[in-house]
Amino acid sequence: MTKFVSVGKILNFHGIKGEAKVGFTKNQAEFFCSLNKVFVKIEHEYRPLNIETVRLHKNIALVKFEGINSINDLMEYKGAFLYVEEATIREALDEDEFLIDELVSLEVFDEKGVKQGFVVGVSNNGANDLLSVKTKSKNIVLVPFVKAIVTDVNLKERKIIINNIEGLIE
Repeated sequence: MTKFVSVGKILNFHGIKGEAKVGFTKNQAEFFCSLNKVFVKIEHEYRPLNIETVRLHKNIALVKFEGINSINDLMEYKGAFLYVEEATIREALDEDEFLIDELVSLEVFDEKGVKQGFVVGVSNNGANDLLSVKTKSKNIVLVPFVKAIVTDVNLKERKIIINNIEGLIE
């Protein structure tokens, strides 16, 4: 079964010729603009939408979809999330990039092999990604997802090794 990953949302229409204002994940403009096709989920079915053109305007993408030529054609999709197949995302990932779903629930160990907790979420503070780690004391701490701190991510062994600098995880 094909897995789909959300890459944006149709926020509104732009003009009268069926162009859509699409919000997308921060720092992913280049990836979003490279897409030829996305999927929209209607009821329980993923329907393909072929992209004719994409142009960036401020923090959104203005997208013209094939076969959507008016506001009326676009209205049924307003507010809909846009998806791509997981394989499409994987092809675009660099060696040290991961999907959030892959990181959530991984156990976190320090460089000495002592378990510090497990990942419960991933966020971004504008400068870098942050792992939300639930510690043994049930606290949630934010660990910057940078090479100096996260030294290894091993998906097969389902663990992350961190350089537990003083005060990071108590």
